Amino acid sequence: MMTGIKKNFYLSSLSLAVSLALTGTLASAGAYAAADEEEVKVEKRENVEKIAVVGTRAAPRSIGDSPVPIDIISSDDLKKNGSTDMIDMLVTSVPSFNSRAQPISDAATLIRPVNLRGLPSDSTLVLVNGKRRHRASVIAFQGGGINDGAQGPDMSVIPTAALKQVEVLRDGAAAQYGSDAIAGVMNFVLKDDNEGGSLTYTKGEYYEGDGTTTTIDGNIGLPLTDDGFINISGQYKMADATSRSVQRPDAAAIAYGTDGTDGNPYIQNPAQTWGNPELSDDFSVFVNSGLEVNDTTRLYAFGNMSSRKAVGGFYYRNPQDRGLVYSKINEQDPNDPNDDTRELLVGALNGDQSSCGVVSAEVPNVLQTAAYKAMVADPNCFSMNQIRPGGYTPQFAGKIEDSSFVAGIKGELGEWNYDASAGTGNNQASFGLMNSLNPSLGLETPTNFDTGAYTQNESSINIDFSRFLNIGSIEDVSFATGFEWREESFKITQGEEASWVAGPYAEQGFNIGSHGFKGFGPESAGKNTRNNIGIYTDVEAYLNDDWLLGVALRYEDFSTFGDTLNYKITAQYIATDELSFRASHSTGFRAPTVGQENVVNTQTSIVNGELIQTFIAPPTNPLAAFYGGEVLQPEESMSIAVGFVYEYEDFFLTFDYYNIEVEGRISQSSQKDVLAKDYDALRAAGVEFPELISAVTYYANDFDTTTQGIDIVANYNMEAFSGDAKLSLAYGWTDTSVDKFSPDTTDEGKVRRLEDGIPAHRATLTWAQSWDDINVSVRSNYFGEYYATHADDTSDWGSEDVGSAVTFDLDFSYALNDAITLSVGANNIFDKKAQKLKDGTLGELGAVYYESGPYDYNGGFYYGRVNYRF
Repeated sequence: MMTGIKKNFYLSSLSLAVSLALTGTLASAGAYAAADEEEVKVEKRENVEKIAVVGTRAAPRSIGDSPVPIDIISSDDLKKNGSTDMIDMLVTSVPSFNSRAQPISDAATLIRPVNLRGLPSDSTLVLVNGKRRHRASVIAFQGGGINDGAQGPDMSVIPTAALKQVEVLRDGAAAQYGSDAIAGVMNFVLKDDNEGGSLTYTKGEYYEGDGTTTTIDGNIGLPLTDDGFINISGQYKMADATSRSVQRPDAAAIAYGTDGTDGNPYIQNPAQTWGNPELSDDFSVFVNSGLEVNDTTRLYAFGNMSSRKAVGGFYYRNPQDRGLVYSKINEQDPNDPNDDTRELLVGALNGDQSSCGVVSAEVPNVLQTAAYKAMVADPNCFSMNQIRPGGYTPQFAGKIEDSSFVAGIKGELGEWNYDASAGTGNNQASFGLMNSLNPSLGLETPTNFDTGAYTQNESSINIDFSRFLNIGSIEDVSFATGFEWREESFKITQGEEASWVAGPYAEQGFNIGSHGFKGFGPESAGKNTRNNIGIYTDVEAYLNDDWLLGVALRYEDFSTFGDTLNYKITAQYIATDELSFRASHSTGFRAPTVGQENVVNTQTSIVNGELIQTFIAPPTNPLAAFYGGEVLQPEESMSIAVGFVYEYEDFFLTFDYYNIEVEGRISQSSQKDVLAKDYDALRAAGVEFPELISAVTYYANDFDTTTQGIDIVANYNMEAFSGDAKLSLAYGWTDTSVDKFSPDTTDEGKVRRLEDGIPAHRATLTWAQSWDDINVSVRSNYFGEYYATHADDTSDWGSEDVGSAVTFDLDFSYALNDAITLSVGANNIFDKKAQKLKDGTLGELGAVYYESGPYDYNGGFYYGRVNYRF
């Protein structure tokens, strides 16, 4: 039988559901007047900050009463962390949620991709106050295997100061919320206080003495007349770059010289940096507001403005062997590759390269050779060594600007509850490249480039209705239905001409465009738009005191690829006052994003130790289509989950098993070599200079996977050491198998990364101890074995299996008085080092550690914090 508190809370919340269930935000103080205040107070005392609305359109429930697994993380819990980045804080709070740093990864350096339950970032739907959050404009071209090609929202713009709590639904919910909710849903609930506030100053750095981070954030609640609120939060952050690098041996050999030759004095040390990018002017402002118009009507609005700049490094361009910039291969005998020699790529102003002679690049320092000096002395001849004699490492600069606004009205019309809202969101990533060249422009090339921008824009209109019905002998059946219209666009803005133009020396074999990140040309620029409508019905009811049953059905129609129909069934059986069982079954889908359908880019990759230019093309582009690209279709999923909840006095335990099958997963294909035998056919298809493109990738419905796992969450409250203590355990086991894939578009290395690229076992054990003025939190983090890769290389040279690891975090807080709290702490307090690269790999590209590990390869990070509440 259900406990009296649970049953009464559910029934007394029926009239409250209007103002809560469809907006996804907890009610303001005034809204509680509609419920039995004493019963609400009892429930809140027993489960402070543990009431969630995500995953149901009936009355809000405690996490123990939910028929699907939900994690709720309070703002205070998030702050017990040295990092002020929302992604880092969630990684330490939700075991099945993972992310890693992206030191050299194009645009993924700016917005890190994440994954929940072993699925990519765009398989998790992100909500703010229950409303869909727009996705970022950045697509993770090098997303660490799982996230290759993913385009998810940017959660890092949300400051902790703005949050009341984060609700994480670990269950498929596409039938309730639409596309992207295959792995689950994350709902960020904004603060709604109408008084008080806080101001926090945090500063920290890594044990190595770099990566100094300064963060200032604040929050204030203000009344909006006597019946409303406006809550404003802001954060400003700066972070220095880090470096876990050594000098590359190829750069060192040229710098110091051999065989009695003088070294090249223009080589930087280190020539290439592996580390976090530098962040500057990183600010974010969130505003949340609500107004009770009368007893049955409430207005609400919220939104944000955010911006940040980041500068990170790329791969080093060796001044003697970087093909199509500094050098070329001279084939002596086409049938004998051992006879090939490498010589300097020399350009001729008059177009006749043969008049410039041959300059061998197979020497310790080409600048010291007589052939090079003679070439330089010839006014008709040149090489890129004259501009960058020590080679160069391009720096990737980006500016991310993000904004959103949602407004709505909700209330009662007779026995019906309604919620009508409209919202828009915009994310723009403007790209630049410094310390680079457009080799095809010769000696006239600039070295800094504006390479263009991506812009993602989404708008939506939602109208939702709900009420409670009596159907036969079943009372208080929650019935909800609604309509959603969404429009999504992806725009590519053209870069400056020098960043993309094929200069006069392209025909002589010099690379086109700014090297490292080719600018977007007029053929790439443009805007693509898609719209869709969705209609859903959601029914949920207690069949009796012991059984809860829910059914959801959703139909969506897209302007590009057609329609889809999905369902979800949930059930909960209350066996005793302490034990209940739950289960769910659902189908789902993830629509290909407009960006994935239309994105164009050029990235630099390492293949067999050589840097190559890879062109990323839309799947229907002539180049991609030639090598197998087809129109994208939505991913389809089917999931089941079973588990139980056990609550006894101060002990709480949940156990959940899940199984998610995804067919037609969308991902960036493996690199397809552009072959010399295809050049003529590619030119006929409209591809310019195919001989200067080493490889092409595109997005495809590449493979089918099955992901299964177990989530265990346990809490125990007790008295210890003359204070209050709480022990928390969160464990996740995730196993992904690739059931089907096309070897033409997905190689074995990528399959290995999908299956083993993140630890199968992950756990956190936290002890939180509190006294009157002191709070101490100690967290241990366990990371199981995983498959590590370096520079996205899955060969034996760049990858290996890595064993498990444990790190420890510590946070200590002391309240000077009711207003001021001082905190110190450290993440990875014992400075557990990341896995070192193996012999033969370590240092070859300037790196020391595998950057694909599950925890920060930069090492320990310590911090101090001052918080003022008013």
